[in-house]
Amino acid sequence: MSDWYRTHVLDAGRSPALWMLVGFVVTFGITRGITLRIRGRKLRGEDESDAAIKDVVVGGVHIHHQVWGILLLLITGAIEFRVRPDHPWAEVLALLFGVGAALALDEFALWLHLEDVYWSDAGKKSIDAVLVAVVVLGTAAIGSSPFGIDATEANARGAWFVTASVVLHLGFTLVCILKGKLLMGLLGMPMPLLAVVGSLRLAKPHSYWARRRYGDEKMARAEARFARSGPSRFERARDRFVPTGGRAD
Repeated sequence: MSDWYRTHVLDAGRSPALWMLVGFVVTFGITRGITLRIRGRKLRGEDESDAAIKDVVVGGVHIHHQVWGILLLLITGAIEFRVRPDHPWAEVLALLFGVGAALALDEFALWLHLEDVYWSDAGKKSIDAVLVAVVVLGTAAIGSSPFGIDATEANARGAWFVTASVVLHLGFTLVCILKGKLLMGLLGMPMPLLAVVGSLRLAKPHSYWARRRYGDEKMARAEARFARSGPSRFERARDRFVPTGGRAD
């Protein structure tokens, strides 16, 4: 074990969070790769009976991978609460928890809609949920405060200041997300200035904020603004994970 890992990760108490993040990111990448491969074979009309990687079907029922993820979350959570293992088993448990969380959140849109929308526009909500989890786990792994306020500052300024700052920060983050700027809102959690900027700028025309609060004139401005810029880099990257059309099973 390197001195850097022991000093900055293990002794700092960040090791379980780091391994949880590793398990989550790696499992999500592998899972999306497998599902894209299976879908590609189906769209080409290839026979899956002899394929090494294919959908799991039991009694004629397609068992979605969120099932295995939920089971793994329940098992690892129960072991953690009952046994509370020390190093290195705590890291093993955290890694498995991250694997289960990735399998479950990769099909978050199916929870939300209670139907198979994996390869539809609604299925992109799963990528949004995964991104939220990555930001939260990444913040925990690096030991940063999700609200940009560390313990030293909190003790120095007092409870009322911290409470007001957190509420204000959450307000800016929520407005940013409601304006259709998910990535900026999430990155604004550890970096408050981003959330403030995103909340003050024009909302995307398809967002909840624009649909509920914009009149015809302002909606026209939003449509013109985002028609010029087109999809963001984040949206283009997300679309590569969810090529719409067809179903997961």
